[in-house]
Amino acid sequence: MKEIVILGAGYAGLRALHVLQKSGADIHITLIDRNSYHYESTSLHEVAAGTQKDEKICYDIKDVVDTKKTTFIQGNVEKIDSDKKEVYVDQKTLSYDYLIVALGFQSESFGIPGVKENSLEMVDVKTADQVHRHIIEQMKQYKETKNEEYLRIVVCGAGFTGIELVGALVEGSKAFADIAGVKPEDIQIYCVEAVDKILPMFSDRLGQYCLKYLDKWDVKLLTGKPIKKVEPGAVVYQNSKDNENDLVALNAKTIIWTTGVSGSHVIGDSGFEERRGRVMVKPNLTDPKHDDVYLLGDVSAVMDPSSNRPYPTTAQIALKMGSYAGKDILNQMKGKPSEPFSFKSLGSVASIGNTHAFGVVGKTEVTAYPASFIKKAIMDRSLFETGGIKEVMSKGRFDLYH
Repeated sequence: MKEIVILGAGYAGLRALHVLQKSGADIHITLIDRNSYHYESTSLHEVAAGTQKDEKICYDIKDVVDTKKTTFIQGNVEKIDSDKKEVYVDQKTLSYDYLIVALGFQSESFGIPGVKENSLEMVDVKTADQVHRHIIEQMKQYKETKNEEYLRIVVCGAGFTGIELVGALVEGSKAFADIAGVKPEDIQIYCVEAVDKILPMFSDRLGQYCLKYLDKWDVKLLTGKPIKKVEPGAVVYQNSKDNENDLVALNAKTIIWTTGVSGSHVIGDSGFEERRGRVMVKPNLTDPKHDDVYLLGDVSAVMDPSSNRPYPTTAQIALKMGSYAGKDILNQMKGKPSEPFSFKSLGSVASIGNTHAFGVVGKTEVTAYPASFIKKAIMDRSLFETGGIKEVMSKGRFDLYH
């Protein structure tokens, strides 16, 4: 019997588990995650804004574990010794024949001073909840102090996550205003971005669609403003490209950091050749030096031949990687050669609130209600691929009509 260890119960890890569990192979699987639940990381911005409850985007990992084939361990992965084929989890040692590493992402500060100390990250359910609780507390503080800085929310970064968060915050602003005793338009939402163009993965038309709504909602979008440091209660950015000394401090009691992520620190701690926690894997998604170690999702870098750059780490590609890794391990066990992993994106849709979205499906650009409908359908499909029909029925997004 072969021992397969899966590190991480995110999109890639659970998809691989699904493939392996339904096979008739003589295997035992050990699944390890620091949480007892799986969460839809693509919905964290809604939890942070309070437009979705955390339990709506989570389900128990044990719900999808076949105890006849799989042992689930809740614990923290400390290190991998790929030469000894061992994993260290909370000072316990586990051995494996095949290892799937799908440990997810962590927030990236890019060395900017004060980020970790003075801003809120949004990398899992707990931190998303903390963002929401923090905002609620600031609204209560405004009611007592009348200091407008408590009404001001600054999102650092206008990438995919940052823009989706801004849209959700706009949607949540009525609830915030009710707590603070003000009008929704009194909630001040800022977004600070280093580059001039937001969401470069989308066309100018789609970018303009997004900008139109941000302007309509009075979101203060500050592009071309590199953040130089985060102080207690202030984001300090460079106001002029040509003058590094032209610094502006934007005072706010809520500062949320969404400028980028890196793969899990465990990758670097374990001695893999990595950059920002991501390993440039072989065509079958294994480590260049270890044929029995698969690296998936946020800890993996796979080149897109059309752009000669690594594919973005999305839920869509993570699910494909999980399916591929599970099948490739089964093929390895049968002595079959590996077919190279290939990926063709079905498209990408960004939401700005519950009823507005935009993106590309296939080669077709979509906006407004059709895009919002498709976004929720994509979320339900991801939920089905990790959790099955039971989880879709209990946690799925069926608010398709609005």
